[in-house]
Amino acid sequence: YYVQNRTVVNYDEISEHVLAALVATEDVRFFSHHGIDYKSLVRVFFRTVLMGDRRGGGGSTITQQLAKNVYGRQQYPYFTILITKLREILIASELEDMYSKAEILELYLNTVPFGENIFGVEAASRRFFQKSSSNLNIQEAATIVGMLKANTYYNPKNHPDRSLGRRNVVLGLMAGNGSIRVDELDSLTAMPLQISYKREDQNPGAAPYFREYLRRHLKELLPKISDSLGRSYNLYTDGLKIYTTLDSRLQSYAEKAVNRHMRDLQNSFDDHWKGREKPWEADDNILEKILLQTSAYQSLQERAVSRDSIEMLIRQKREMEIYSWKGKESVQMSTMDSLLFYLKFLNTGVLSVEPASGQIKAWVGGINYRFFKYDHVNKNSKRQVGSIFKPIVYASALEQNISPCSYIDAEQKKFVENEEEWQPANADSNYDGKYSFEGALTESVNTVSVKVLEQAGIKTTVRLAHDLGIDSDIPEVPSIALGTPSISLTEMVHAFCVFTNQGKQVAPYFITKIEDGDGNIIWERQHTKPRQVLTSHTSQMMIEMLKTVVNEGTGMRLRNTYKLPNDIAGKTGTTQSNADGWFMAITPKLVTGVWVGGEYPSIHFRTTALGQGANMALPIYALYQQQINKDSKFRSVSQARFPTPPAGILSELDCDPFKEDVNFWESLFGTKEERDARREERKTYSKKPVPKKKEKGFFKGLRRLFKKEE
Repeated sequence: YYVQNRTVVNYDEISEHVLAALVATEDVRFFSHHGIDYKSLVRVFFRTVLMGDRRGGGGSTITQQLAKNVYGRQQYPYFTILITKLREILIASELEDMYSKAEILELYLNTVPFGENIFGVEAASRRFFQKSSSNLNIQEAATIVGMLKANTYYNPKNHPDRSLGRRNVVLGLMAGNGSIRVDELDSLTAMPLQISYKREDQNPGAAPYFREYLRRHLKELLPKISDSLGRSYNLYTDGLKIYTTLDSRLQSYAEKAVNRHMRDLQNSFDDHWKGREKPWEADDNILEKILLQTSAYQSLQERAVSRDSIEMLIRQKREMEIYSWKGKESVQMSTMDSLLFYLKFLNTGVLSVEPASGQIKAWVGGINYRFFKYDHVNKNSKRQVGSIFKPIVYASALEQNISPCSYIDAEQKKFVENEEEWQPANADSNYDGKYSFEGALTESVNTVSVKVLEQAGIKTTVRLAHDLGIDSDIPEVPSIALGTPSISLTEMVHAFCVFTNQGKQVAPYFITKIEDGDGNIIWERQHTKPRQVLTSHTSQMMIEMLKTVVNEGTGMRLRNTYKLPNDIAGKTGTTQSNADGWFMAITPKLVTGVWVGGEYPSIHFRTTALGQGANMALPIYALYQQQINKDSKFRSVSQARFPTPPAGILSELDCDPFKEDVNFWESLFGTKEERDARREERKTYSKKPVPKKKEKGFFKGLRRLFKKEE
């Protein structure tokens, strides 16, 4: 974290060409004076002070310029220039007494500004040539030093012709004082200007969303530390070391998974809407809301520009750099065009937590931090959670000692919510049969989930959700069984950690300790005792049921498409109109949550096949886990297995996931043709095949024994 982009280097780490160019250009008598060049002062007095001509330069030595860089300049009521020069002369004289010439050059080259909020020759060298200042050649050194006359005017990226001319002037001065041979001058000045520009700022690098969240957190934490220790600490200037829980390899794998899947998903989304009117572009409320938040609009308002003028200005086209999955592009676009362009992008959030400790291991807040600053992992970022809320409902029912083999019919039922009748529907419009808890969770049957909530109790379920680590408001209405509450990704990952942590809740955290510049620990995380919020019995049952979701239900793509062999329990989630796609993955040592969606709910796929969590969010986790599996250093994570549950738990879950609506008399005496006809009728009515009955124990062996050869 920094206010200014500055990297300090030692004198012997700076190219001799830079030192020669600096002295030749800025202070040719540097090694012979004691901080003040009296010949230059006479020129300044007559030309600048008496004649008011500032074009001739200030006549300041390098030492005087160092005084200005370090201590700044002030304005005085009278004789500002004269007082300023006298002040800098006094400081320069003191500096010459205290430091050697080499130390003064080192101090100067580490403090001098080069524009673009970069200070010092090392930062400038890396910005414009992507190399250390020790490796600059003669012409590169001349280019860097040439900027000191006017760093914006002679910026080699923005004004290459001016920079080339100034570079050649510096080379001429170097030849004049013998730093380079005269016979070299022609060949050097004939060389074209070549730069390798790379802007180093807070946008690129690992975990930029996390780093920004951490920065905001530290701005609140450091004053408390300062108060407790009686000493002030500054995040930007005190050289603090902040130790976090993030694992750089897991972070890299998560970011790669996001880049790979979201690129393909965006292409699919663009093709899906190609040639069609996009509802979000026609929504004036969205456009106005976004426009009011832009810095351009706010700046115009502050300047009291009329609304008509603002309307005209935001529609004026200008050159701007925009984001695309193919790379950055420079285009002619207005502010309004830009808003519409960025609305089409799908975004994501990914969070991985070690459930036993609560350590956050990977945090991806979006697809590109430079262009999309909004962090979708941040606890304040909330979206409807859809079916990933259902495990909480079933866990609540199990905690009330309701048997997981209690069969609940899938028939529609009306509920009263907010004084109005409401009737849940299933995604496949199929309302036949009865489901066990495992069957309903595996197939994500909405009508059954609401009835389970009714049995468990709405208040009880909401209370459990809060105990699991969800702080967001959850209304006490039947529709919460389908995930209508808006909850953050962080909270949902927190809750799912409890299932694999034997029912214990551990708060996620991301800082372990903070040291000052001398290596002294000024803050360290205090260990907190886990809180039992679910019985171990319930948590193990939930893991077994959520394993079935992955092995046989809506999460099967992990096995069929991505061939993941890991022990995984999980849950997909899709909200109304496919606005949000979710996937929650539980492994014994890592819990990962993924959300994918548009900036606003109106930005979505038109079909559930494309917009469901299994298609939007699940692949990111799959690609992430594939990379973990290939890394031998993560064998303890990838090869971890859930503990085998006690026989009693397996016995409680030992029931068919689904029963057809056939009464006992018909099932016992009906003919085979009648049973087959009923089955075909049901298949025709349903949009998906009848769920296969899970045969276990004795009956499974009996079926294998008498199975006909095909």
